[in-house]
Order: sequence, then structure tokens, then C-alpha cells
Amino acid sequence: MARTPFGSKGREGGSESVFTPPTSSSSSSSPGGLTAFIDQGSEFEGKLSFKDTVRIDGRFRGEISSENTLIVGEAGEIEATISSKTVAVSGSVVGDISATTKLVLHKTARVEGNIQAGSLVIEDGAQLNGQVTMGKGGGKPAAASGQSLKAIDGGGQAGSDKKNP
Repeated sequence: MARTPFGSKGREGGSESVFTPPTSSSSSSSPGGLTAFIDQGSEFEGKLSFKDTVRIDGRFRGEISSENTLIVGEAGEIEATISSKTVAVSGSVVGDISATTKLVLHKTARVEGNIQAGSLVIEDGAQLNGQVTMGKGGGKPAAASGQSLKAIDGGGQAGSDKKNP
């Protein structure tokens, strides 16, 4: 069956095909749903503000502020100051990150900058160069500059390739 352009009706063999766009209520029924996507190959510069979830797989330079979630995909290259409730990084970020609730650095993440986070998850293989401040009140940052951080897998020591007999 052939598809017809938006809003037009076509008849082919007695059947009717109508394209119906998603309604705006779908975003309100799923709070935190993806509201914007900057794809690989795209470049954006400036100030980005949003209320829900945005995923960046392209290049962004400037300032990012969010009331919800920022996702930096594996191909994402960010040079920005980031302020968000939740941040998940799989790509590259150069700049300071403030995540009031949670920051997740996936195994392919590369971060150069200082971090302020309510909680921090670092997967084995992620790279972080900067200072980390945990909790709401701040306190003394834990120096991470120049160090390779590794997660402990629960079965042994961090960075150990030896298996227990």
C-alpha cells in the first residue's frame, strides 16, 4: 500500500491511508520523554535550555541548562558548562558538570572538567580528569585530576585481571 502525504487521503484498492501526527499530550503522559535530539554530524553553538530530556550525538559548544535529563551519546562532543538534574555521558565532555540528582559516566565517557553531583556512577573504562564534589552542601572536592578511575566489579580489586581460584 502506498503512503500518502500528511493529512491527505488516498484510495488504493478500497483502503484509506491517513498519517496522524503524534499529539502533544504524549509528552505529558510520559514525563521525562525525549524532547530533542542533536544527531551525529550536527554542530550547534550557543545556549541550550530545556525542561525534559535531550540527547546529543553531535557537537555542541556553549552552555546547557536543564530541568530534567541530558544524555551525551557515544558520538557526542560537548564543550560546555552543563547544569542539569540528571546527566548521562557516553561521549566526550570538556567543561564543568553540575548534576543535582545523578551523573552517570558510561564506559566510553571522557570528561575533562569539575563535577558537582548528588550521586555519581562511573563504569569501568570511563575517563575523568577534574575535581568531584558530592552531595548538596559541597565540601572538599576529591581530586581526580591526572588519575584513571576504575570501578570495582565486586569480584576482585580494581584493575585486576586475575581471577580467584
